[in-house]
Amino acid sequence: MACARAETVASSAKRGRNEPERPTIIIVKKIVAEGHGGHHGGAWKVAYADFVTAMMAFFLLLWILGATTEKQRKGIADYFTPTLVEMRSKSAGANGPFGGDSLMAKENYPHQAGQTGTKSITIPKDATGGDKEGAAAKKDRDRARFAALRKKLIEKIDANAKLRALKRNIRFMETREGLRIDLVDQADFAMFGLGNDRLLPVAASLMAQVAQVIGGVPNAVIVRGHTDALPYASGRTVNNWTLSSARAEATRQALASSGVPADRFARIEGVAEREPYVPANLYDPRNRRMSITLAWSADLNPLPQSMRARAPAQVSEAAIIR
Repeated sequence: MACARAETVASSAKRGRNEPERPTIIIVKKIVAEGHGGHHGGAWKVAYADFVTAMMAFFLLLWILGATTEKQRKGIADYFTPTLVEMRSKSAGANGPFGGDSLMAKENYPHQAGQTGTKSITIPKDATGGDKEGAAAKKDRDRARFAALRKKLIEKIDANAKLRALKRNIRFMETREGLRIDLVDQADFAMFGLGNDRLLPVAASLMAQVAQVIGGVPNAVIVRGHTDALPYASGRTVNNWTLSSARAEATRQALASSGVPADRFARIEGVAEREPYVPANLYDPRNRRMSITLAWSADLNPLPQSMRARAPAQVSEAAIIR
């Protein structure tokens, strides 16, 4: 009885007699599975947008290349090429009272000439540039000089009854080195004795006429000897290399004795049969020839002053024959 009474009293203490019964509180506990990271943010969206933009530009470029002509593409390229260049003589500093200059600076600039700003932007007028600026104009003058020289030489040959028949042995050709005058052998004509470097009399007369003509122009002279491919007999110490070199030197001596100054000669060469006139037949007599080239003014110059001061024998041996 005492226990039951105490239980009733405790129950009455918790809830009044007339108080309604309290609702039961339900607690829901959520358990989140581990293993997932936090929020990644939106940086990937920016990278993806850049990628899509680049791909769109790439495919647009491919479409333009396929849908336009060469002339249209050149017009598009020219449109995006800057054509206006502002020329400024003072590009250093601000536009204040001193214009960026310093009282202690050289060349009226606050920095050295090797730094940016001291040089104005220029557009070259000649594509050659550098030391060869204006080379095109020099070549034009050389071409006019060579044309007059060729006409003069032909007139001299025509005026000489003994040499008139040799006009067919003279060939003129413009090369990367200059104007080349080829004196070509034929089946019925040879400038040198068989297998040696002695000029025949008629060839010496022809050389004298050539020397008189080229002696009046300032261009450097290149003499090159050529032979055919006929070999020497075995056991000989000479060959086509030595023969072509010896004939080139004999030609130089003939030109020099007829008035061409020694300091005009730039190179004396013997190339044997390596540069044939008739490549299809290395034994053709026309491959035996002497080439006298007047160099372009922009490419070769006569010997320097220090070599001109030497004795003529020293110049011919040390400076000319190589």
